[in-house]
Amino acid sequence: MTSSTPSPAPPVVVIGGGLAGVRLAQRFGGSGDGTRAVTLIGEEPHAPYNRVLLADVLSGRLGAGVIGLPPVPGEFLRTRAVRVDREDRVVHCADGSVVPYGTLVLATGSNPVLPPLRGLFEPGATELPRGVHAFRTMADCLALSEAVRPDPGTRVVVIGGGLLGVSAARALAVRGAQVVLTQQGDRLMERQLDPAASALVHQHLTDLGVEVHTECRVRGVRQSDGAVRSVELADGYVLGTDVTVLACGVRPRTGLAQAAGLDVRRGIVVDDELRTSDPHIRAIGDCAEHSGETRCLAAPALEQADALADALLSPRDARPYSGTRALTRLTLHNGRPGSAPLDLAAFGDPEHRPDDDVVQLADATRGTYRKVVVRGDRLVGGVLLGELTAVGALARAWEADDPLPDDGSPLLHLLTHDGGL
Repeated sequence: MTSSTPSPAPPVVVIGGGLAGVRLAQRFGGSGDGTRAVTLIGEEPHAPYNRVLLADVLSGRLGAGVIGLPPVPGEFLRTRAVRVDREDRVVHCADGSVVPYGTLVLATGSNPVLPPLRGLFEPGATELPRGVHAFRTMADCLALSEAVRPDPGTRVVVIGGGLLGVSAARALAVRGAQVVLTQQGDRLMERQLDPAASALVHQHLTDLGVEVHTECRVRGVRQSDGAVRSVELADGYVLGTDVTVLACGVRPRTGLAQAAGLDVRRGIVVDDELRTSDPHIRAIGDCAEHSGETRCLAAPALEQADALADALLSPRDARPYSGTRALTRLTLHNGRPGSAPLDLAAFGDPEHRPDDDVVQLADATRGTYRKVVVRGDRLVGGVLLGELTAVGALARAWEADDPLPDDGSPLLHLLTHDGGL
């Protein structure tokens, strides 16, 4: 007699307990397919959490437990994967365990970029000196919270004025620290915002008491008794500091893949099926390089996890992953009772070319700014600050990449009417 029970499929092993890895594991757990086992390997000591909300934990607005992700179905190993044996299809872990896989998914995320600052590492040192913190993980966040207790005398220098640096500077200022933010570029959040929008963010931080320096290169740090006590700028000016935060961007975490002999450029190279150069290994999230791009953002990580779940669970119905058109959103709370936060959203390319059509509206009284860029008959980018009523519809029009009406009337209506949705 032949049994009707399907035979178990080869196990799926996911390395990485961030948004991408957890999303994939949750999709398997909710599929109702009992033939697919999934094992998640995560090295952080904390339960999986939403990294996007770390700045709110740092500011004290949210507790660390509030940003936890839903429980992970299947087996969850709290250990570090140290080696992938592609021939035997097993993962070797730091705790001595050996985990076999049929399909291996690398969701190893990214590491913070540590700038080549003079004096940052003393000879033979591999750890950051006392007083210097990255801002990438829950451990980083809790260490910063401990170092910057509600004490107006704490001097903080944040190096890097991108999305991460702005979020960290705002959070630390809300905690009562004296914050100096240094940005090598000519404006804050230059990858997401145009000059006018960046100026509004600059003003918001200044209103919080943050001292912002753009076009300012940090040359090195100076240590005393094993701790960094000052930050030296390229022009020779020295900033005294108790806490220094490195917010200089992130780099895909590819060491495990490189050691296994996979194709790695900036990230782990994947095709439209999110396959690496080994057909039994996939990669998603910050560590993956698709079509020459590494996005290192939450939206692509989640979309890749969903696309891979579809491909593994329902291969006949799955669609190839074609990339993510990501929208950046940020809410800057100022910590003052009764005062409104600064909301911002940016998508596509907010910088216009000479032949582009630009619609730009600013209201200094209300503190709002809206700009969209139309190239030919397509909406190619935009940025909104202070009033985000229209952002959903604008983002959908951008994501669809459909031709706009010749007169542009729906676009104008969205920008000029708060109830445009």
